[in-house]
Amino acid sequence: MPVATQSLPSVVSLPHVSFHTVAADGVNVFYREAGAPDAPVLLLLHGFPTSSHMFRELIPRLAGKYRVIAPDLPGFGFTTVPAERDYRYSFDSIAKTIEAFVDALDLTRYAIYVFDYGAPTGFRLAVAHPERVTAIISQNGNAYEEGLGDAWDPIKAYWKEPSQEHRDALRQFLTLDATKWQYTHGVPNAEQVAPEAYTLDAALLQRPGNIDVQLDLFLDYASNVALYPKFQEYFRTARPPLLAIWGKNDPFFIPPGAAAYKRDIPNAVVQMLDTGHFALETHAGEIAAAIDDLLTNVLGRS
Repeated sequence: MPVATQSLPSVVSLPHVSFHTVAADGVNVFYREAGAPDAPVLLLLHGFPTSSHMFRELIPRLAGKYRVIAPDLPGFGFTTVPAERDYRYSFDSIAKTIEAFVDALDLTRYAIYVFDYGAPTGFRLAVAHPERVTAIISQNGNAYEEGLGDAWDPIKAYWKEPSQEHRDALRQFLTLDATKWQYTHGVPNAEQVAPEAYTLDAALLQRPGNIDVQLDLFLDYASNVALYPKFQEYFRTARPPLLAIWGKNDPFFIPPGAAAYKRDIPNAVVQMLDTGHFALETHAGEIAAAIDDLLTNVLGRS
């Protein structure tokens, strides 16, 4: 007598993610890419203290419809800066390098996903070339002073008085414990956060010379706050389609920063998630769906 067999679900085929390095602005920029070469482009810009690794769950979810590209910013991940380049680590420099990266890949139209440090980087690109930007997804990517939480107070003290004492006090932000805290604070179930994420970030922070790079960027973040009015003018003038999707328990970039986008872009979509700073660690599916909804409306793709 034949034995009945239960039918099994078919295996889901995910888009292949490839890894590359390209020379741009004298920097060897590492990046992840997936999706058809002729698909609409989504440029993913990470923040502190991570890299394009933070997008590992998001890229496969979107690459079936979009060409998804995620570079590592100078000073982060696997991007390398030759010593002879004599690179000055500032947000202006990082934006210049990413603009050169975009040009090296011949990207003339793209949506941008900005997170943390990726926000002032991406917004500099948008201000310089508004015609290139099809849409903006800001995931805890700030452009308003009311979006800066109390966790910024030690860094603000460094801006006000850039002494060695204030600089040294910020070294505590660059430890494994501090990095793990950034990933897990505000997450209802910390076991959802993959330990390799914060462990990798902490290891890369400890590379020779990198601590000083990060301390220099802490100081230079004040230049981003000074540019907030310029970014806001761009929002009012260009009115890019914008999704502000926010981990509402983030101690660094707090919910008023998300709500503020609607002041300059009344049609902006603001969505809060019950999680912390690194919302992709816990809500990659929800964020991918919200991005697809936005881009489908903007690009008319089903």
